[in-house]
Amino acid sequence: FGSRFILQEPHKRSARSQLQHWQFIHKVAMDSNAPKLAKVEKILGRTGSRGGVIQVRVMFMSDLCPELGGRSLIRNVKGPIREGDILALLETEREARRLR
Repeated sequence: FGSRFILQEPHKRSARSQLQHWQFIHKVAMDSNAPKLAKVEKILGRTGSRGGVIQVRVMFMSDLCPELGGRSLIRNVKGPIREGDILALLETEREARRLR
């Protein structure tokens, strides 16, 4: 996947390796299908017929996707989650309906 470039320290790479590293980072950041990172701000409650889904408010991180930076959405998450967790969202347009 290319993580070998990310994990190495920059001064230990050759010039060609550094170029490949930045091309990879740029490609991932500019890919419209790449997952967008969002941090869980607040847990709003449980939903679903048996309470198996948790509704959370997330704030997009502006590092890799500046056009979404600072934007906030409500999303439904299945599985364990807590405040401060980072979600990788494939879809950023839809927002979950609020709990009643």
